[in-house]
This record gives sequence, structure tokens and C-alpha cells, in this order.
Amino acid sequence: MRNNHNPLKLIELLADGQFHSGEELAVLFGITRAGVNKYIKTLREWGISLSSIQGKGYCLDAPLDLLDKQKIDHYYSSTSHIEVIPIIDSTNQYLLNKVTQLSSGDSCVAEFQSKARGRRGRKWFAPFGCNLYFSMYWRLEQGIAAAMGLSLVVGIAVADTLIQLTGQPIKVKWPNDLYLNDKKLAGILIELAGKTGDIAHAVIGIGINLNMANPDATIVNQAWANLGVINRNLLVANLVKSLKQALTEFEQHGLAPFVSHWERLDNFKDRKVKLIIGENIVRGKARGINQHGALLLEQDGVINAYIGGEISLRGDN
Repeated sequence: MRNNHNPLKLIELLADGQFHSGEELAVLFGITRAGVNKYIKTLREWGISLSSIQGKGYCLDAPLDLLDKQKIDHYYSSTSHIEVIPIIDSTNQYLLNKVTQLSSGDSCVAEFQSKARGRRGRKWFAPFGCNLYFSMYWRLEQGIAAAMGLSLVVGIAVADTLIQLTGQPIKVKWPNDLYLNDKKLAGILIELAGKTGDIAHAVIGIGINLNMANPDATIVNQAWANLGVINRNLLVANLVKSLKQALTEFEQHGLAPFVSHWERLDNFKDRKVKLIIGENIVRGKARGINQHGALLLEQDGVINAYIGGEISLRGDN
């Protein structure tokens, strides 16, 4: 396994957005200029954009506000159960690997994911430091069946947090995305572990585009939006607060208290949409959700409910 200590230390040095000469960096690390170039190559592999100018050295294209556990705890106003892991394969997988050791609300956040994933095992574009990659664990005492509607509740909590922090018109899209100006801003991936009839372990993964540029077109294949510059440590603290509050209410009262909030935030309510179900496309007008979290679709004056993990919703302009 690659030792990432020195490349991460280099990022801390470059995070100020100023030029640092190769000679200066070589002395600091006690290595040759070739060794510095090797670290720079690693940073570029992580998706970090930086400039190299002869006679001046290396400079990030934009300063970085790095994730910091102490800052998150400060904004959280107490000791949060949040791990900051700069480099990770997947925040979701990290929590899934240790569910028996976790308590509801335990979370982790990363700067870079080497094996990020979305729904149905799709890749997720996750460059270093420019977005938010976050996962939270929640124990469902009533079992896997109690997870119905969970992604909708998470979407509402995340959208309201972002609206409160930025004032932007964030919307939700059934069943697990957030939109800004009709473009995808964030995605939610919930993964469950547990046996039927027993408690269930839910890991809630959230990826939010903040300052993404030039994403891999083979991975990001739909219109996308950035939230813009934001204090990521404050965002993490507020997300944890909002999610814990929403999930506690969901656990006690189910989806019913959230249906009206979904209607308030629904990006496609009363608009023409199409549902992609395998090889089939079903068209109609979106009419919100029902008490079970199913999408309501009006077709020829009749409203039908659709639910399931293999359905994709798109606008039908």
C-alpha cells in the first residue's frame, strides 16, 4: 500500500495557493527534486489541479480549505463522532466493514476516494478536496423493512442544510439525488447489511459537488452543478446535526411527517417526466410521493405508484 503521508503533507504546504519552489520542497522533505516530482504526480493522480512554472515552482490552481476534525468539532459545538480520513477507497465501504463497532450517527468524511461508487455499482467521480464525500452509519432496530423511504428523508435533510447555508434553490429528485437549476448537485447511496427479521445496519453515503471541474465524461454523463465555495468543515458539522435529527424522527414516526417537506422541495412535481425501467420508458406527469415513498405518476388521468431500486427518473422536455 502506498504511503500517502508525504503527498498529504505537500498538499498542506500548497493549500495556501502560493508558489513553492522545488528546491524549497526538496529541502523540507529531505529528498531530491525528482522525489518532489513524484509527489506532484501523485497529487495530479488524485485530481488536484496545479501549475508548475520554471523559476517559481508549484502552485495549486486554487487554495484548498482542508477538512479538519478540530474545526468540525468546533462547529458541531461538542465532540462529534466523525472520522476525517484524507485518502480512502470508499467512505461507505469503510463503515460497512465495521458496522458491529459503530453507533447510530458515527460518520466519516474524506478528501479523496479511490473506489467511489454510486447506485448499481456505478463509478463516482471523486477528485481530491473539491467536493464532499461523507458517510454516516444508522442502526435500524426494526430491520431492513424500516429503510423504506430512508433516501427521501436523507435528501430532505441534506437539501435543507444546503439551503440554510447558501440560500440557493436546492431541490430533491426521487429517489436519491439533489438538483440545482435542473442539474445534478449531489447523490445519495444507502447500503444495508443485516438479515431478514433482525436489526439492519444502514450506511448512508452522500457526495456533493462543490468546486468540480472537467469531470470524467465516461463517469459523469448527465448535466451537473456545483454548489460553489463553502466552508466544508461547517458543512460537515451541520450535515451531521440535520441528519441525526431527521433520522431520529424517521425512526420514531416513519416517512409520513416528511411527505409535505418532499413536496416543498420536489424538483419535478407537476412536470412531465420519464421513468427508465430496464429497457422500458414510462412517461407521465410527476405528482409527488405517497406515504410509502413511491413516486406518483399521472398517466391519462390515472395516478400510478412506482417504487424500486431499478427505476431512474428524468425530465421529459
